[in-house]
Amino acid sequence: MTPMTSAPAWLRRLATRADVAAHPWFAEHPAPPEGARSSAVLVLFGPGPDGRTDVVLTERAHTLRSHPGQVSFPGGRMDPGDDGPVGAALREAQEEVGLEPAGVEVLAALPALHLAPSGNAVTPVLGWWPRPVPVGVVDTAEVARVDRVAVEDLLDPRHRFTTVFGPYRGPGFEVDGLFVWGFTAMLLDTLLDLAGLTRPWDHAHERALPDRVRSPWMRGAEERPDPPETEDAP
Repeated sequence: MTPMTSAPAWLRRLATRADVAAHPWFAEHPAPPEGARSSAVLVLFGPGPDGRTDVVLTERAHTLRSHPGQVSFPGGRMDPGDDGPVGAALREAQEEVGLEPAGVEVLAALPALHLAPSGNAVTPVLGWWPRPVPVGVVDTAEVARVDRVAVEDLLDPRHRFTTVFGPYRGPGFEVDGLFVWGFTAMLLDTLLDLAGLTRPWDHAHERALPDRVRSPWMRGAEERPDPPETEDAP
């Protein structure tokens, strides 16, 4: 990992924490020793054009059968030729948003998380982008939108709520029309908490999962007696 970096102090502290795996969410979703598909996501922070630190998020194409319209971090499954989860996260980010991997300072690979619905063991890779360059949609069949969202906006209590879908309850964010829920929201919520940045917000403020981010099977799930477990993937 990068020994010297211009990253903010909170991000440097987060990257060097030895107790991430003990956080309740990480502790409740440890990767199994075998049987799960290995994936990685790049949680990439950088200095925004307005001087505020931001993070790169993508919105998946709304025509996809799996996770249409879901907001996610760049990432995906690990290929045999990848140099571990770091290599997979950087390659996927290059393929999805046109990121140049050489411009990223990799700060840490966090403990892998098991996503039971998709059978993935996902490793979050923390990165810092000291000199951001333009990024955007590379393949419209896969990605509808690429945004750099200010961390300050994610922390704003006005942009936070509890997402509700059947029995599912989880943290949610909405900034500039991006509805962030599921794995991405839970990871953001956890990282902001571990970084000591979280502000008090109204957990009782609930919002239903919008139709635009539901998969075809999810659109009728609430009408069934026992909705299946909420799908999730990087």
